[in-house]
Parts: sequence; structure tokens; C-alpha cells
Amino acid sequence: MADPVRIPSLWRNRDFNVFWLGQALSVLGGSISLLALPLLVLEATGSVVQMGLITVVTGVGSIATGLFAGYVVDRTDRRRLMITCDLVRALLLGAVPFIWLAGPRIWVLYVLTALVTVLKTLFDVAYVTAVPGLVATEHLTAANGRLTAAFAFGTLCGPAAAGFIAAAVGADWAVGVDGATFLVSAVSLRWVAFGRDADGAGERVGDGAGERVGDGASRGRGPAAGRLREMFVEGFRFLWAQPVLRALTVLLTLLTFVTMGATDLLIFRLQEELGQSKATVGFVIALSGFGVVGAALAAALLRRTFGFGTCWLGSVALIGGGVVVTGVSGSLPVITVAAAVFMFGLTLGAVCSLTLRQEVTPDALLGRVTSAFWTVHGASGPVGAAALTVLADRHGVPAVSVSAGAFCLLIVGAGLLTPLRGSRIGAAPAQGPAVRGPSGGARRSSRR
Repeated sequence: MADPVRIPSLWRNRDFNVFWLGQALSVLGGSISLLALPLLVLEATGSVVQMGLITVVTGVGSIATGLFAGYVVDRTDRRRLMITCDLVRALLLGAVPFIWLAGPRIWVLYVLTALVTVLKTLFDVAYVTAVPGLVATEHLTAANGRLTAAFAFGTLCGPAAAGFIAAAVGADWAVGVDGATFLVSAVSLRWVAFGRDADGAGERVGDGAGERVGDGASRGRGPAAGRLREMFVEGFRFLWAQPVLRALTVLLTLLTFVTMGATDLLIFRLQEELGQSKATVGFVIALSGFGVVGAALAAALLRRTFGFGTCWLGSVALIGGGVVVTGVSGSLPVITVAAAVFMFGLTLGAVCSLTLRQEVTPDALLGRVTSAFWTVHGASGPVGAAALTVLADRHGVPAVSVSAGAFCLLIVGAGLLTPLRGSRIGAAPAQGPAVRGPSGGARRSSRR
């Protein structure tokens, strides 16, 4: 009898560690722009509605790109695609401070936001699908936790850095710093070998055997595969066939409606309604990153202990409580703690849902499933961001925040009537033998 294959520790996985460190710095830059861009808009216009419109452009761009992003990722060298997205984003964001030397150009921000969003969506889908090619299946939750911890690092340091840079030399230069971090990310990706790089393609599951995904019909290259409908519908069908994923998609669509504009409301509340400085705004958002750190460290244990359904519904309840308190409190420490609770809930739910999709989806379809998932639930985000910011402009942030928190509790109640209530692990994997993925971990096959 052959000895069982020993899978190296995640900390000994060179490719994953290089990937992780490179993305940590990239996320730091992204967190700088998360605050710097709204500050730049607010500085130029003084309008919370204009801030909301930038968020709407982001959401619409994500949805439009999501219709084809998964198809592109599943047919493309993922590493090369990610490097290209990084380099172009570095060029676009790095140009902002030089454009701003001639004076504020708000239309430039709309165009830049749209282009960067397209690139970000392509990169993010490739990012999600690349992780199973770097680590064994049993390390997925831990790997996602560490990647989320990198996001937490950026959430802690990025907004604080953005606040100080914006106060010192302007928010436009803070955006430029973000562009520089994408260059570092692109360089780091050159040193990472994904599973598909080694094998030439991912593995696709056939009728009980690991069928190679080549350049033929198994890669979805039939005569109708190039149609937009096929790009989106194939991933959506798999997503909708899983009861837990189906319920999750519907509920997350509702949740996205009230959370996409949350950062805009928090920034406007602190700076305009409470009269805080840019540096203070950055400090509060930075400290909220401790919620991300806590969720990243606790996600694997919480999911293993309570199951997917309880963790995700609990995260929605935390999000609702955080939204209410940040909107109605006038105390800076209380708002900071509530913002951390909000980020804890947001991160816990994100890690759990991401890992679930990676566990139950075949590698050759993961890009399209991820893209369909993001596109469907993200469709409500732009509408929600626009509605929340317009209502906040008319009625104030406190009233809107209370309404958003109550809506989150309704989502929890609705979730108790779905398969999420009894889901301890996640969507049950489809029946079929386990097959060996490119990382050496067992990937479970799926028959549809």
C-alpha cells in the first residue's frame, strides 16, 4: 500500500507566499484609493451625491464586466491577465496627480473609475480562480483567511496613510501612490507559478475521471461559446443549481443594496455632519480594519464550529448593527468600534462565501461561476448606493442608517426560511469521485 501523500504546510508554499505578499502591498494601495478618491470628489464638489455617483460608476462597471470576465479568465493565462491589469491600472492611477496639476477635472475621475473598475473586475475574478491552483483543497480556508488578513493590513494602514497624504499634499497624490503599488504587484506575479502554468490548463471533471481541459470543446469553445449569453449563463446555471448558493445569491443581492454606499455615508457623516478632519476620517476607517483582522483570523474556526449558514447569517446581523451605530452616534470612539464590527461582519461573510464557491466548483468553471455570482448580487449595488446617498443628502445619514440596519435584520429573517438555516458546511458537493487538482489537493467532481 502506497504511503499517503504529505501536503506541505501553507507557510512552506513558496508560490502562495510570494502571491500573498505581493497582493498585501497592492491591497494597501487600493485601501488608500478607497478613501482618497471619495475625498477628491468631495473636495472638488462638496456633494455626497457626487460621491455616490462615483460609487454607482464602480458598480455598473463591475456588473458590465462581470458578464464576460469569467469567460475571459477561464480561457486565458490567468497570471498574464493579472499582470496586464496591474500595469494598466498603475498607468491610469499614476496619471491622476499630474492631470490634477491643471485643476480638478471631475469627469476624469468618472472615466478613470470606469476603466479601473473593468480591470479590477477581471483581476479579481482571476485572483479568486488562481488560489485553488496554488494550495491544496484542505488549505483553502486558511489561504483565504491569510489573503483576507492582507486585506486587513491594507484596511488598517491604507486609509490612515490616505488621510495623512491627502492632508499634506492632496488626495490626488494619494491616488497616485495607489498606482505605484500595482507595479509592485505586477512584478511579484512574475515569480508565481500557478497550477495552470505547470499543467497548461486546469482540470475538468468528466464522468468519474480527471478529463484534461484542452483547446477543444471541453474548454467551452463550441460554436455558441463566444456568445455573450454563453459567457454568463453557463456559470449562472451551475450557481443556481446549488440550493445554498442560490439562496446566498438572492440574499447577498439584497445586502449589497444597503452596503455598497456605506463607506460614502461614513465619510460624509464624519467630515460634513460631525466636522472631523481628513486625517481623523482616515484614522477611523483605518481602525475599522481591526474588524477585518479579527474576521480573517477567526473565519476558519467559526465556520468549522458553527457551519456556513450560521456564520453568514450572523455576519449580516453584525453588518446591520454596525450600520445603525455608525450613522446615529456622535461619539468618535463608538463610531470607530461600530465600523470595526461592520467590517468584521462583511469580512466573515466574504471569506465563507468565497471558500464555499471554491470548494464546490470545478476549476474549469470557477471563473464563470465567480463572475456570475458577483454580477448578479452586484447588480443592486449601484442602485442602492445612489438611493442611500440621495436620501442621506435630503434626510441626513442617521435616518438612512437606521433604515439600512432594519433592512439587514429582515435579510437575516428571510435567510432563516432558506437552506442556509441548516447549512453547517455549505452547499453539498455534487456526487462524484475526488480528482487531483494541479496543486496536489483533492478537488471534488461535479455532475450537473
